[in-house]
Amino acid sequence: MTLSPAIASSMVSMPKLPAALLLMVLVTPAWGATGQLFCCTDPGSGRRVCGDTLPALCRGQAHRIFDKAGNVIKEVAAPLTPEQKAAAAIEAARVKQLEEDRRERRRIDQALLATYATAEDIDMAQNKAENDVKQTIRTAHEKIVEQQKLQRKLAAEAEFYKRKAMPPDLENNLRTVGHEIRLQQELIELKRKELATIHAKYDMDRRRYFELTGTSPTPPASSSAGR
Repeated sequence: MTLSPAIASSMVSMPKLPAALLLMVLVTPAWGATGQLFCCTDPGSGRRVCGDTLPALCRGQAHRIFDKAGNVIKEVAAPLTPEQKAAAAIEAARVKQLEEDRRERRRIDQALLATYATAEDIDMAQNKAENDVKQTIRTAHEKIVEQQKLQRKLAAEAEFYKRKAMPPDLENNLRTVGHEIRLQQELIELKRKELATIHAKYDMDRRRYFELTGTSPTPPASSSAGR
């Protein structure tokens, strides 16, 4: 077979092309205007199919693009199946969530270090928060004691009306006092839970502060051991 000068010149400039690809090039008139060759494997026959533009058989298939020197300049993967797309979407969402979690963690850490200059600042903030709640609990206890005294007084008055109708005012007062006692008891229960939440929050802040600053908790003073 006699080769044209253009094809012969192409052979010299393409020493790296595989034999099968080189044969494809030799039997084609010339490279395309882009100077690229598109090749894929026919899924039906298993043979290599090439063209200066993407052959019809290569559409929707994995293929490679070669330059005139026979170098692979691009590899195009086959389109994802619906299952692969779904898996890729799940993975992308997971990676996105991880990144959002990392950003939120950095934001919280920066806020923590901006709020507390020392570990003692954490202790002071915790003591203040707990003292406010404890004061509310003490006040609620005092109100319960007062209401219970009033309740006993009203109950004593009610003894005179065992065999006759109780005056409406007395009945209403007894009901109101009982309701107020229950409200204060519920408030105390809520504030006790709040105390536990405060303790857990500052304990976590303290641990994270030590992690971020690379410091350790200060050992308690010996005088506090006997308290």
